[in-house]
Amino acid sequence: MALLPCIRHLFALNPYEVFRMSVRRKLEALAIAAAVSTFGATRQAISQAPASTPAATAPAAPSQLNDTPVAPPSTEEMRIKGIERDNMRMFGSSPDDPGPLATDLSPAITTKAVDVAMRKVADWELATLGPWFTKVDNAPNRLWDGRIWTWSALYTGYMAAAETLPEPKYRQAMEDVGKAYNWGLRNTHHPNGDDMSIAQMYLELYLQDKKPEQIAVIKPALDQILADPRVELNTPGKRIEWWWCDALYMAPPTWVRMYAATGDKKYVQYLDEEWAKTYQLLWDKDAHLYWRDASYIGKTEKNGQKLFWGRGNGWVMGGLARTLQYLPKDDPKRSFYETQLREMSAALAKIQGPDGLWRSGLLDAAAYPQPELSGSAFITFGMAWGINNGILDAKTYKPVVSKAWDGMLKHIYADGRLGDIQQTGAAPTTFKPSASYNYGVGGFLLAGSEMHKLAGGKPAKKSAK
Repeated sequence: MALLPCIRHLFALNPYEVFRMSVRRKLEALAIAAAVSTFGATRQAISQAPASTPAATAPAAPSQLNDTPVAPPSTEEMRIKGIERDNMRMFGSSPDDPGPLATDLSPAITTKAVDVAMRKVADWELATLGPWFTKVDNAPNRLWDGRIWTWSALYTGYMAAAETLPEPKYRQAMEDVGKAYNWGLRNTHHPNGDDMSIAQMYLELYLQDKKPEQIAVIKPALDQILADPRVELNTPGKRIEWWWCDALYMAPPTWVRMYAATGDKKYVQYLDEEWAKTYQLLWDKDAHLYWRDASYIGKTEKNGQKLFWGRGNGWVMGGLARTLQYLPKDDPKRSFYETQLREMSAALAKIQGPDGLWRSGLLDAAAYPQPELSGSAFITFGMAWGINNGILDAKTYKPVVSKAWDGMLKHIYADGRLGDIQQTGAAPTTFKPSASYNYGVGGFLLAGSEMHKLAGGKPAKKSAK
């Protein structure tokens, strides 16, 4: 039994941390690894080579690795197992000793200061997890796959950083991902929001390169969805397409980018119709926030306030911005999305923490005193984008996003690790200060891109005409 904590600690490490080990610790780790190799023989089928020629049409994800959580961990043991699983899947890591915090970053809202912070975090992430972007696990339960939504969210950040800084190596890394996977999806049979989310990156590259192969898989997949029967609200035994609020970041920006790529408004019409269903199901008209999914409606925190998940609402804020970015000006629903961004921003500004950040549980800071960086990053991105595009009042919201940016910088470590990111889940919970996961880094890079523009950098990309 004494071996189990050692195994857990080893699984929590990523290759970068192993490199930093002392010789003694490396020898200890090797000894443990020998035991793990016997203990985990079932994992020996994992591929260690880049996925240079995977099939463009991937099999459906097995049920035991459904990447859309439907319930929070119910026990501390389950929470710990969830963290270990995220670490094993190389979404990130949460070491006991991440080293000192950075002391070389400035909270000044200038292009130079913002760019330094963006590069520090982006370069660390690329050096640490970059080798895993294109690795595929060929074992039956497919532990590793760079097309999962957690990676997709990171890729959206790298695309923004590549354009804003600008930094060719970030764009090249994204192009390498697309080529490694043959521009494919994890699942092409009516892919859900999570499984189509990687196509946001593919489509953004297509809008620059116009290479047909970049949308050769996602376009027929979306066209098939359009041909399939729709699920309406309150259909017995069935859920609507975007039944969880996270989906509003994963799916609508994909659909609107397909409109931008083709000029066909059928993709926008579908987007408008499906978002309306999610709005009717999950929008709280009093709080001006989204419930995570229908199972949370009416649930409350310890203080009696409604249970609204920080990252969940961050996903929606990011989804609104990334949808409006390419939504045609004459779309009849455009004013609806702009109103949503204004209402959510106003609600979130009122509950911003003294440190500039938001908590895992938005309305019970006492129960969740630790700031949560992924939700905070996507909220900051959404607000900053709204300012830069004339939807939010700069006088009101620039102090909010400036305070948030300053707050996030205080959670960057000396090596570039971005900490205080909640592990995957569906509800508020606790996590280590060192916890760093790919999707949170994506949100930070998106926020940084808009803060760069707010500081007087390149103008925001124009919406589609």
